Amino acid sequence: MKLYLYALTATVLLATSQASHAQAFEDKFRQLNDDKFRSPNVYRTASGAPGHEYWQQEADYHIKVQLDDENQSITAQSTITYTNNSPDTLRYLWVQLDQNRFRKDSIGPQSDSTSKPERISFSRMESMMTQESFPAGYELTEISYDNGEPLSHYVNDTMLRLDLDEPLESSESVTFNINWAFNIIEADVLGGRGGYEYFEDDGNYLYEMAQWFPRMAAYYDVEGWQNKQFVGNGEFALEFGDYRVEITVPADHVVASTGVLQNPNEVLTSTQRQRLELARNSDEPVKIVTQEEALENEKEGTDDTKTWVFEADKVRDFAWASSRKFIWDAQGYKKNDTDVMAMSFYPEEGNPLWERYSTASIIHTIEHYNDYSFDYPYPVAISVNGPVGGMEYPMITFNGPRPYVDEESGEKYYSARTKYGLISVIIHEIGHIYFPMIVNTDERQWTWMDEGINTYLQFLAEQKWEKDYPSWRGEPRNITRYMASANQMPIMTNSESILQFGNNAYGKPATALNILRETIVGRELFDFAFREYAHRWKFKRPTPEDLFRTLEDASGVDLDWFWRGWFYSTDHVDISLDKVHLLTINTQDPEVEKAWQREQKEQEPTSLTTKRNADVNYKIHQQPHLADFYNENDEFTVTNADRNEYNELLKGLNEEQKAMLENGSNFYVLDFSNIGGLVMPILLDLHYEDGSKEHVRIPAEIWRRSPEQVSKLLIRDKTLTQVVIDPNWETADVDTTNNYWPARAVPSRIELFKRDDRKDSLMERYDEKLKSDDES
Repeated sequence: MKLYLYALTATVLLATSQASHAQAFEDKFRQLNDDKFRSPNVYRTASGAPGHEYWQQEADYHIKVQLDDENQSITAQSTITYTNNSPDTLRYLWVQLDQNRFRKDSIGPQSDSTSKPERISFSRMESMMTQESFPAGYELTEISYDNGEPLSHYVNDTMLRLDLDEPLESSESVTFNINWAFNIIEADVLGGRGGYEYFEDDGNYLYEMAQWFPRMAAYYDVEGWQNKQFVGNGEFALEFGDYRVEITVPADHVVASTGVLQNPNEVLTSTQRQRLELARNSDEPVKIVTQEEALENEKEGTDDTKTWVFEADKVRDFAWASSRKFIWDAQGYKKNDTDVMAMSFYPEEGNPLWERYSTASIIHTIEHYNDYSFDYPYPVAISVNGPVGGMEYPMITFNGPRPYVDEESGEKYYSARTKYGLISVIIHEIGHIYFPMIVNTDERQWTWMDEGINTYLQFLAEQKWEKDYPSWRGEPRNITRYMASANQMPIMTNSESILQFGNNAYGKPATALNILRETIVGRELFDFAFREYAHRWKFKRPTPEDLFRTLEDASGVDLDWFWRGWFYSTDHVDISLDKVHLLTINTQDPEVEKAWQREQKEQEPTSLTTKRNADVNYKIHQQPHLADFYNENDEFTVTNADRNEYNELLKGLNEEQKAMLENGSNFYVLDFSNIGGLVMPILLDLHYEDGSKEHVRIPAEIWRRSPEQVSKLLIRDKTLTQVVIDPNWETADVDTTNNYWPARAVPSRIELFKRDDRKDSLMERYDEKLKSDDES
């Protein structure tokens, strides 16, 4: 018993001593309130909920816009009513001018760095040349008060400052007009989140209009005016409001838009209206505009126009799409407080993929996001196929994947990657209507709060589509290469400063939340806490602290160590199993203990000298009379004195203590190192001699006093034969080779190749026969 206690204590002290020599102690479990979080106040509470004096601004819009299909441009007029719900007096207002980002003198193009200029793709060259020559950006034709009087203003790149004649007091409103025009970019050339696509085969255009109108910048308690310039990555911080938008397009165009169509009798045929009504209660998508009708519509243009009128309440943005190429299908979905028309708009080029999967993916997303957050509150949810690969707005999303056409046969095909890419991007973008279009985070500051959270929910929804759905992000094993890489920054980095944008803002936070749900907190507790966050901040603007505090408040789990490691550092998970010590109880019985000591001695290797002296005729053999007591007895001989000491020991022990001496259990001490620096639970599979297996989960708090090295005692009656750390790959451990005891060989393959001895000289290349155009 004394031997066991001594050995265990020595092991733990050794680990602590090694850690202390490695570096000064860092408390990875200290509270974030000490150095990371803002102090709670009347606007945002310590629990993560909105405070009793929480406020946010409101911006209401009435817009009239005309699409010029001949010149790919728009002209528009807007009337904006801005309500100051803050306790502050505002002398000026800030407005976002996002189209200005495409001007060659804007901060985005000007701050783009160049790498490998000696090797540039044709598409990249086209983009650079177009950037230099394309007349992009807003032409502001009028800025005035609602009475027509000019409103003083100043354009600062992608931001517009409106200088008010009279300060806007708390609870007051101001109404003003902004009229403008701009040339629509070709999305595939200049990128961006909207633009047009030209179809050379039939000469038609498809427009996806986003960031198309001057939008009120956000003003809120944490940042004041969010007027950071639009560089490109950091998206938007906007205010909720009510919209009425009148969209004038060629009469043969079909329009998809944020909001509810107000004048269907004027822009839809009676057949289309009947089909829409049928779709509302259908079990499958109903074609409002069929493929045959769309193909017929493409054949001829028109000089006539129609004006589509849409209204949307309590939205933070507005987008639309227009084309004569659109096929349109729809299906209603009702459950609890959700009553929505799921609709898809796509050209014939998108089929057969889009008619099969788009609207089904919308409904699937709403079904499962409702489970994890709140019931979808809007009357419409739309997926549009066009030039934009994936982008989200209230009630409408733009999504890219299409089949390809085989040049020889003319047949359409699509890969599994394209199929699942379409389903995933629709889930992702429709999911964004929840986050950040309703839970209204500041994307200009924190991309991960919308992209990372939404990617997490996307992963949950994907895994409900079919077994082993090939999700790109969410599984811990998929983030390990990034976690171990050098060029990265903490998740809590401003959107424009992030390195490895996709991994940082999408993959890592999504994986972190999934690990919280599955490994740290548990599904039931975490789902309850996340739903609480979603309900608390529905139609409000949360910050990272509000998320962190709410998840702790509603789950009852202290997660400051997790936020610090995963969100505020670039540490990674790499837990190594260094040693396994086997200890058993010293019974103190000399008959038992000295026999055990002799057995250990006999298991030691025989020295080389002894082996080679095996045939030596030793002196003691030549003269037997030289042998005495010590030749017949060794250090393991039990003496009467040993027996007397043992008997005296037993007299001083009670029955419980005597039973302890007879305990035959195995005491295993496992030594662990935290190589990656990110503290995490230690998850173990224990394999035993009898073929059985046990799973053990050691909480992360084991590292609280020694974050570099710890030891853990396990008492078992069985004999341990193997230990595996993180057997299900659920912690994003970047190096699994040090997760095994005994150590395992790492399997790999040797790839043989045939050496190419062919000579490829300039002389040979010069004499090569020139191919004709047909041969090429």
